[in-house]
Amino acid sequence: MFARSTTFKDRPQAVDAGIAMVRDEVMPAVQELPGCVGLSMLVDRQSGSCIITTSWESEDALNASAPLVAPMRDRAQQLFGSRPEVQVWEIAVLHRVHPVGDGACARVTWTRMPHAELDDQLLAFRAEILPRIEQLPGFCSASLLVDRASARSALAVVYDSREALEQSRQLASGVRSDAMRRMSSELLDVAEFEVALAHLRVPETV
Repeated sequence: MFARSTTFKDRPQAVDAGIAMVRDEVMPAVQELPGCVGLSMLVDRQSGSCIITTSWESEDALNASAPLVAPMRDRAQQLFGSRPEVQVWEIAVLHRVHPVGDGACARVTWTRMPHAELDDQLLAFRAEILPRIEQLPGFCSASLLVDRASARSALAVVYDSREALEQSRQLASGVRSDAMRRMSSELLDVAEFEVALAHLRVPETV
């Protein structure tokens, strides 16, 4: 399975209008495209960052959708007033204990893994790191996206509420530090978001 993330930044005043646009226009259109298995949207109202991710059952489906979603991205670009960052990922791990509900929040961690050891590192993540993440307070789901060409990854861990996100912060930091050492990975960034939309049919990989 594959995913395409589109990230807009630096316009907090556009967040609510962006959510409405994605919910009312983009999501219904994308969900009708062949091979689409979901859409999610994460927002940081303070910074104005918005990450819209569409998921696809195959690389062919993702590639076929590209010219169809481009006009939607152009309209969103006019709203946010900035050129988005678009990234294609392989969905390496998806694990959920229950569906995402209202008020959920997410912590996203971007890393770079050793390229030659990528597959071994993914096995280690499933076997050693994911079970620890699942024990964090309010855990709802985890998805690990990987770009094999650059060896970059994005781990999104979703929690039931803002309170659970905050309560997990210190414990998650400890798990992250251990994971960086165990997997010899480079930490690129960490950010926290509100889950504005989560309509996913991506099957479990664990």
